[in-house]
Amino acid sequence: MKTGFRFALMIGAALALSAGASVAAPQSGQKGQKGQTPSVDISQNPTFGSARLSSGFTPDPYRVDIYSGGPVDATTVANGCVGMVAAAPDFELSYSAGSLPLIFGVTSDNDTTLVINGPNGRWYCDDDSGDGTNPLMSIPDPQSGVYDVFVGAFGGNGGSAQLYITELSGNAGGGGGDRSNYAGAVDPFEAANYGTVTLSAGFTPDPQRISMRAGGSIDAQNIASHCRGFVTRAPDVELSYSAGSLPLILSVESTSDTTLVVNSPDGLWYCDDDSGNSGSNPSLRIENPASGTYDIWVGTYSSGMSQPARLDISELYSN
Repeated sequence: MKTGFRFALMIGAALALSAGASVAAPQSGQKGQKGQTPSVDISQNPTFGSARLSSGFTPDPYRVDIYSGGPVDATTVANGCVGMVAAAPDFELSYSAGSLPLIFGVTSDNDTTLVINGPNGRWYCDDDSGDGTNPLMSIPDPQSGVYDVFVGAFGGNGGSAQLYITELSGNAGGGGGDRSNYAGAVDPFEAANYGTVTLSAGFTPDPQRISMRAGGSIDAQNIASHCRGFVTRAPDVELSYSAGSLPLILSVESTSDTTLVVNSPDGLWYCDDDSGNSGSNPSLRIENPASGTYDIWVGTYSSGMSQPARLDISELYSN
């Protein structure tokens, strides 16, 4: 039964970094010294590779295919940790922090857990804060440095899994997560300012047109370095799209200088400034669009502006 472990995690909730993420204190001293983590060895090479990411990285989320589980009982690593993990880290992240949170999650058909050693030697652990029986962990004020990540299997039943790393809540397949105050960031969880549009390939009329006011207070470069303009925290439009063989074309028409910021179902950020016909309005053409949810922001190039604009969604035309 898993009830006992859930109760143990509830006791530690007062120390949680964010909703659903439990934090376990290190057993002793500084990271990496022999004898302090007798059941795992963070000095070993990571089994499924490593990455260097800086705040604002793209694509977001960053995904790694792994195999969960191992011979080591995570309860021997730090208080509050559960599951069976490998002796060597599954993945090693070298991270340069900014103003955004750092979020780790796992998607798997099996019951998985997370055990992470942070740059300051602290152990972070989670069991079921993600979708179903998968973990999700948000670190609101992450440090720069190395994060050694172990993906555990509850009950020892390891299997195929995917680790994802994101700075934007809800941006990957784990669902749930911390939606708390992300200074300077957008939040795809918030209801779209101008509603949700559901379309399937071959839709009519084409284009679909949504009138709105462009602009906001958030610098789009905080989302991804290649984005421009100023947008609102919430998406302007949420597009639920069933793809076919045609491209997906998103354009803006306005007398003002506008921009586009789009988060696609696969977590990629698409941004444009002046590719539309008018020379100061954006147009994005996604040649092989995925089915799923597209969160769309229409920005203004200058801050402090709110300007009339029209978003066009098409498979045939661009402005």
